[in-house]
Amino acid sequence: MDGFVGLVADLILEAGVDKSHVFRKKCLDLPGFFRPTKQWDLLVVRDEQMVVALEVKSQVGPSFGNNFNNRTEEAMGSALDLWTAYREGAFNKTIRPWLGYLFLLEDCEKSRCPVRVREPHFEVFPEFKDASYMKRYEIFCRKLVRERHYNAAAFLTSKKGGTKGIYQEPADDLTFEVFARSLIAHVAAYGSSEKS
Repeated sequence: MDGFVGLVADLILEAGVDKSHVFRKKCLDLPGFFRPTKQWDLLVVRDEQMVVALEVKSQVGPSFGNNFNNRTEEAMGSALDLWTAYREGAFNKTIRPWLGYLFLLEDCEKSRCPVRVREPHFEVFPEFKDASYMKRYEIFCRKLVRERHYNAAAFLTSKKGGTKGIYQEPADDLTFEVFARSLIAHVAAYGSSEKS
């Protein structure tokens, strides 16, 4: 996923953010509310303001079931922790930061097959019935944005060997372009290298 993080960093720099404000491989810890700190994949910090925090994750088979639950709980928990710490004044006195989630899933037979759900007491929401893991991740990324846990999310898929940069975008509202436009608009407003 380093290639995607590098691409996002390049877009931020092209939008006018000085490279001294962009953190990729070190100084990636932010204070949390439920835990002392959390390490993000990319940060933009300028004038003691956290401008951008990015979480980048991927998953390959074969055990999609357990990993799906772990990935969803992790993403929701990280967002809750960050926004609660923000509310409590752990960082940023003036601007609301931009929080992004980029997810890459292996495109294979097992990620595309419908998955049954157990409903011993109550029915699950209809969108999850017979949904593949690929569909579940799409729904998850969409809900992260609609529920305002993240400002933008990109959901990408790739066949094995996707290290050559070949990927697909199953959902029009979760493309890398939509994600990048939201990010660029935010850093253009708050992250330029000139003092406000």
